[in-house]
Amino acid sequence: MDNAHIREIEEPAGHAGSPLASKATEAEEKEDWKSYTIFLLKLVIVVLIFRTFIFTSFNIPSESMMPRLLVGDYLFSQKWSYGYSRYSLPFNVDFGNGRVLARQPDRGDIVIFKHPIDETDYIKRVIGLPGDTVQMIDGIVHIDGEAVSLEQIEDFVIPVHGDRGCRYAQFEVRSEDGSAICQYPQYRETLPEGVSYNIIDLGENFQDNTPPVTVPEDRLFLMGDNRDNSLDSRFPAEPGRGIGLVPQNNLVAEASFMYWSTDGTAEWLKPWTWFTAARWSRMFRGI
Repeated sequence: MDNAHIREIEEPAGHAGSPLASKATEAEEKEDWKSYTIFLLKLVIVVLIFRTFIFTSFNIPSESMMPRLLVGDYLFSQKWSYGYSRYSLPFNVDFGNGRVLARQPDRGDIVIFKHPIDETDYIKRVIGLPGDTVQMIDGIVHIDGEAVSLEQIEDFVIPVHGDRGCRYAQFEVRSEDGSAICQYPQYRETLPEGVSYNIIDLGENFQDNTPPVTVPEDRLFLMGDNRDNSLDSRFPAEPGRGIGLVPQNNLVAEASFMYWSTDGTAEWLKPWTWFTAARWSRMFRGI
């Protein structure tokens, strides 16, 4: 038997181009697609679990929490901090009027919650807990008749970008390099438990004096840190306006840390502005 005939006999039955080889290739491709689909499904499930029970993202739309939070800040917020209710879970999962694994916030916490009337997302600081009597007297918070500590510190300064000027023209000044800045009076407020944070108080305003309000069970008295630019528990709950005393069931999450911040000057068609608009020093900071 010559060599050519030997090679012909020893040629594998499923050589390239044969029906068996084609079927094997198709089977491998189907297996690859199956594995890829399973991977995507697992990824979707992990993301859903993450967003449902662990963290959610929130961006700051207004100046009501200046100086701590600025317009254009993006936050991750802990969903497990206060338990879960229909307000903190997606797809309107109904828990009735209660919370699962409920925990009361601490004074000074920054919380994300649903507005009691229109159920839009808001972010404020916890000032009054159930049983507290809260009152504003001459711009100073009083809890159970005692004034919280308030100390004036250096002014808060923020650059003016584009058409976003200062809310009140008298606080817009020029810096040493000639650029426009907003320069706001800033104070250090300290709650009875020792939690301290900075606030902005622009001076006398009608919301600086309020009647005493005793916070009922399962409610919270919340305020913005920008005291003269915040519709909060000092005002009755109205759609898009005041929030009144917020039910604890409306809590969504506790603000945790900042992962991105932009000054609003970026343009989609100019990719380099994505980087020049970024406020790098504010990223990956705890709240």
